[in-house]
Amino acid sequence: MEFLRSENTHFSREWELNIRGKLFTISTPQVMGIVNCTPDSFYASSQSSTIEKQQDLIDLHVKNGATWLDIGGYSSRPGAEHISEKVEIERIKPAVSYALERYPEIKISVDTFQSEVANYVLEQGVHLINDISGGLINSEIFSVVAKHQVPYVLMHMRGTPQTMAQLNTYDNLLQEVMVELGTQIEKARTAGVKDLIIDPGFGFAKNSTQNLDLFSYLEAFQLFDCPILVGISRKSLIYKTLGIGAEDSLNGTSVLNTLALDKGANILRVHDVKEAVEVVRLWEKIKGRNYQL
Repeated sequence: MEFLRSENTHFSREWELNIRGKLFTISTPQVMGIVNCTPDSFYASSQSSTIEKQQDLIDLHVKNGATWLDIGGYSSRPGAEHISEKVEIERIKPAVSYALERYPEIKISVDTFQSEVANYVLEQGVHLINDISGGLINSEIFSVVAKHQVPYVLMHMRGTPQTMAQLNTYDNLLQEVMVELGTQIEKARTAGVKDLIIDPGFGFAKNSTQNLDLFSYLEAFQLFDCPILVGISRKSLIYKTLGIGAEDSLNGTSVLNTLALDKGANILRVHDVKEAVEVVRLWEKIKGRNYQL
């Protein structure tokens, strides 16, 4: 499978997402702020396991211009310990409640692959489910999302957070990722999920070299005719390539986020909202558009 890299694949169309019967339009690149309610994130500075830290981080993300907040209570770093749905719900409940009540104008996403967790947060009023497994771990999540009529981020991964690092053998990386994503997209559509966002899954069942190779073909994912979410914030494809740590990877993150916009990304999922918003604003200025997030 061959894909030509276009020199002009920048953000050029609007997307409309149906959120419980109300349309949300993506007419400019969106910034999604990460809220980790876990004690063991790969990026230590993003850990916010206390309610006070979670609230402070939510406030900071909104102040800095986040369009979305992505709240997660299950660590997806390679080899992370599995936790039950009950524990995951308890971890994220305060942050979800605070974000929904304090910032009704912000769209709230929950990062989970467990259907019971998805159902709980959607009943609370959450607007989006971000599933790192793309429905592979728990396919019931498709029917849960369809029932609540909200958008769904379908990411490419193999295995589980506990096994994915051993599942990164590909004969043709791009082709296999595209086929595997396409299979899950078809399953989601069949289950009634109407609004899909695609995430290539950088860092999941892919090593650093594979991540960079896949990133170079990011524009190919436009073939799915869905908005594209890119989550490369401070990940190993940056810090291992540069020989630094996650703490020093902000500059590399900004560089790749800029390139991602050029390659058609619609949503940037980041730890550092202020810098991502600046990337979007400068990028849009250069592309000849004037707007304010």
